Amino acid sequence: QVQLVESGGGLVQPGGSLRLACEFSGNMFFLYVMAWYRQAPGKERDLVALITQGGSTDYADFAKGRFTISRDNAKNAVYLQMNNLTPEDTGVYYCSAIRDADTYWGQGAQVTVSS
Repeated sequence: QVQLVESGGGLVQPGGSLRLACEFSGNMFFLYVMAWYRQAPGKERDLVALITQGGSTDYADFAKGRFTISRDNAKNAVYLQMNNLTPEDTGVYYCSAIRDADTYWGQGAQVTVSS
């Protein structure tokens, strides 16, 4: 069974940076597409970025140029570097692992951008 644990969330001022990490427990991490989603209060969960098994990446428009997703297959981990954060980036950030018809979720990490 797959378990995902996010870390690195917190409170940051506008313009600041955070790096989220997601630790994957299970087999064959390298076979999974990994993604980050976020959910703001009262809103739906939105895709932020994803990275394929081969390392190709895709980003939501709001993330392009500010966020970077990466993975380390040796450490079974995926990361989200977030720069130039704004209050609109506030929300719970979820790590997701996708393989075929199976999708797994972490418990989420709170990110709050406020002065």
